[in-house]
Amino acid sequence: MSKSALRKQYKTLRNALSDTQIDDFSIAIANNLLRLPIWDKRYYHLFLTIAEQKEVDTEFILNILAGKDKDIILSKSNFTDNSLTHFLLTDTTVLKKNAYNIPEPVDGIEVPSNKIDVVFVPLLAYDTKGNRIGYGKGFYDRFLADCKDDVITIGLSFFPPETTEFEIDTNDVSLDFCVTPEKVYEF
Repeated sequence: MSKSALRKQYKTLRNALSDTQIDDFSIAIANNLLRLPIWDKRYYHLFLTIAEQKEVDTEFILNILAGKDKDIILSKSNFTDNSLTHFLLTDTTVLKKNAYNIPEPVDGIEVPSNKIDVVFVPLLAYDTKGNRIGYGKGFYDRFLADCKDDVITIGLSFFPPETTEFEIDTNDVSLDFCVTPEKVYEF
């Protein structure tokens, strides 16, 4: 199946979920994250949920990170060159939704990609090898290519992996883990 067909299929699957299911599944995903060997790190990059896309609600993960006194990094999108700029989340960080309803920091203390230890990666679908399909603009592939070699990448999904491997491009960056409500997949 093509990437565009998979994107359409998984958007349809997510749209069929109720708000209660999204909350319950998101809490289960956050709880499953606690089993991962990642909690000795310092800098954690987290995407903020696009509620209109029925993404995993990352507020639960945000609360875990804050409770563990981790440095949380959020990104701001540049749609001119499909890049991300990363900012440290502080008590004074102002968030604003962009034209695509992505909550983003307005500004703040910039953090270079090569400082980040763990990245929670948004996705629509993934396969049993850890290849992922995002929204198709390449923001995260570019960002992850700039991270240090040992950065830990963690996808978050309501669904199990596709059993047929995806066609991958040379610039696609695979996941180390994907966490679902039922299971943690390690690649």
